[in-house]
Amino acid sequence: MRNKYTGLQIAIHWLVFLLVIVAYCAMEFRGFFPRSDRPLINMIHVSCGISILVLMVARLLVRLKYPAPPIVPKPKPMYIGLSHLGHLAIYLLFIALPLIGLVMMYNRGNTWFAFGLGMPHTAEGNFDLVDTLKAWHVTLANLGYYIIGIHAFAALLHHYFWKDNTLLRMMPKKR
Repeated sequence: MRNKYTGLQIAIHWLVFLLVIVAYCAMEFRGFFPRSDRPLINMIHVSCGISILVLMVARLLVRLKYPAPPIVPKPKPMYIGLSHLGHLAIYLLFIALPLIGLVMMYNRGNTWFAFGLGMPHTAEGNFDLVDTLKAWHVTLANLGYYIIGIHAFAALLHHYFWKDNTLLRMMPKKR
């Protein structure tokens, strides 16, 4: 039995982590850039979102083939249940957020870009739908701060307080 996640799982986890940071920073700090840079900032945000969506789906598929390695020493069942609930929240969040964002951008009815490429859009914008989707996108993104924080806090709690291998299972190999 493995005592760590696979290299692919670890790489996807940390790549998503970095992409989430860039996506959040693009939105949080866009006001510091000239208005003329907004299309570039938006493209960075959207490109990160699409990448996160693809990687999260890939991570789910890889997880089906390679289940999580055991936590040693084994936590209480309540903590295992909370862990599963937390991971479900993360998967749902980082699949739903990009999907909502993509549907929102498509329905704006004007040109938008991802990875430097023009993306398809409706001939006529549906602004009521866009406003609703934007409200959901912003709400879920704000919820994401709490979910990410709880996830990181739990990993540190496992490592420093309970002294199990939870965090070490997701760390890259030592060189």
